[in-house]
Amino acid sequence: MAVEIGATTSEQENGEQPLIGLTWRAILLSIIFCLISALWISQSEVVTRFCQITEAVPAVPAVAFLVGLVLLNPLVRRVSRWLALDRREVLMVYVFLAVATSMAGCGIARFFINTIPVPFYYATPENNFESIQDFIPEWFVPHDSEIIRLLYEASEQGNVPWAEWLVPLAAWGVFFLALWLVMMSMMVVFRRQWSEKEKLTYPLLYLPIEVTEGLNTRALVTDFFKSPVMWTGFAIAALYNITNIINAYNPGFTSLGKYYDIGALFTERPWSAIQPLQIHYRPEMLGFGYLVSTEVALSIWVFYFLLRFEAVAAAAGGLDVAGFPFVQEQGLGAYLAMAGFLLWIARHHIADVLRKAFTGTPEIDDSDEPMSYRMAVVVFVVGLAVVLGWVHYAGMALWLAALYFGLLLAVALVYARIRAEVGIPLIWMFPYFQHYKAIKYTFGSEPLLEHGGWRSLTIFTSLVFLSRGYYPSLIGYQTEGFRLARETNIRQKSMSWLLVIALVVGLYVGVGLHLRDYYEFGSGGLNAMGGWGYNIAMSEFEALTSYQKGHASPDPWRIGATAGGFVITGALMILRMIFLRFPLHPLAFGMAGSYGSLIWGSFFLVWIIKTIVFKLGGMSAYRRLIPGFLGLALGHYFTAGIAWGLIGMGLGETVRTYYVYFG
Repeated sequence: MAVEIGATTSEQENGEQPLIGLTWRAILLSIIFCLISALWISQSEVVTRFCQITEAVPAVPAVAFLVGLVLLNPLVRRVSRWLALDRREVLMVYVFLAVATSMAGCGIARFFINTIPVPFYYATPENNFESIQDFIPEWFVPHDSEIIRLLYEASEQGNVPWAEWLVPLAAWGVFFLALWLVMMSMMVVFRRQWSEKEKLTYPLLYLPIEVTEGLNTRALVTDFFKSPVMWTGFAIAALYNITNIINAYNPGFTSLGKYYDIGALFTERPWSAIQPLQIHYRPEMLGFGYLVSTEVALSIWVFYFLLRFEAVAAAAGGLDVAGFPFVQEQGLGAYLAMAGFLLWIARHHIADVLRKAFTGTPEIDDSDEPMSYRMAVVVFVVGLAVVLGWVHYAGMALWLAALYFGLLLAVALVYARIRAEVGIPLIWMFPYFQHYKAIKYTFGSEPLLEHGGWRSLTIFTSLVFLSRGYYPSLIGYQTEGFRLARETNIRQKSMSWLLVIALVVGLYVGVGLHLRDYYEFGSGGLNAMGGWGYNIAMSEFEALTSYQKGHASPDPWRIGATAGGFVITGALMILRMIFLRFPLHPLAFGMAGSYGSLIWGSFFLVWIIKTIVFKLGGMSAYRRLIPGFLGLALGHYFTAGIAWGLIGMGLGETVRTYYVYFG
């Protein structure tokens, strides 16, 4: 057994078998694999721009190294037991890479680097960006026009001006770490409520747990890879992707494509308003969706159809309002209602946490938590103070900062609940952009300027990447990491340190690889995925400077949609409390309102499959098929993510007709 960080001398001398802690070699391997993944991400996502391997849940590099270690470790064990990894070390590497490589994805490092310099590079007399440049601190982003120009247009030698970026990256590191710790402390508070009191199942953990089961034995292959049922599912996903890959090389070869558009069958009003109505072929969604309860699968597609019929009814009635029925606004309302409900359900446990934190009540045991309850409360309060103080020091009004990050944390809490209870493998499973837009369409621009000024609104606009990107949704890896530690006898406190180290390493590796690529190739030349996000920032900064000519008013339609989503979700929660067998799940309404167009088809198929399985074979048949559906997910990650992602490192320009999006 490798020496543990923090293992006591008495534990080692007595030969006891304690819970495994964070080992040096697990950290070392994680960092090495993260650096290797960075090269992979750089070429596959940023340069050739055709496969989003970091957008997957779990991130494709994490799955790749998980499978690689599981297959190689038994061979290493035959040579030397000392060199072989413990199963829990493999799982720690997996969690580390899931967080660290996700940080390099389009929704975090790429979006961040592409958006904050926009007011400097894209300034023209027409958009008047120059008028807001002085409101952005120099420690926020470099102000040197030549440094910013080379970021977008590339430098001749491809050298990164690290000295000019040093202070901004250090400042942003403090911000990202503080927000990460706030979310982590929030998950510490909810861990026991969800895992032990409500006994949520954490479906996405089935894959790493099953893949590594029996890894510490002398068997050459774990049971998971011996299962014919698993290989059947794997083969189906592989065959689907192989047909699409062949089609990318030879368009004359018939492939299944990526979706079937049912909405295209409805071409005349009012039924044309039912669009978008596509069944997306998502093997990983089917695979993990099989582990979701039948009522959730039913609820997702039912709610999505109701939202689409709402649009049809509006068209039939002659209502012509752009954006109606404001599905994502309804999704935000649903998330806010759900956040309040989660706090209410956990109120007694939260009271216990606070009592332990402030009085040290001995009957409340927090010795096996990721951090003590007192520390969790301190970290939450101090971390939130640092986040709010950081943006306030940058110039953002304190009330606006508190409102924005309150909405952001509420959405993050519900996303964590979805990962714990439903396990949808989708990083964008939240009403993205809405917790930023909601403030603007609720208040309009005039109150935001009156009670904060131009500097405040400029910093607020600069933070758009936090709501349009997926940094807050990485909270899912936190809640899953704590559960994985509990399931496999990893020290909870060690998991906390692992998550913090992964965040820091992932942030700077991700930002570093993007700066290197941008100064070599130019962000402006690496459009689409490579330079993703600048157009969103452009739109928001143009809206900001347009307020110099006239204020934007509150939007009653969007306010009403958000309120409607809140009320509907509240009613669904009340109905579930009154009627124990009420078939529609309130979480599903929020999910349908957030990204229902992508997920409804998969869960419609899941609902049909599970209904048939339970009717014909009952619970025993359901359990026997689990490896097959996990194989379906793994086959998709392997073929479309690992294999296709590696192929794309050299051939992305020639075979880009088959784009692979996991998000």
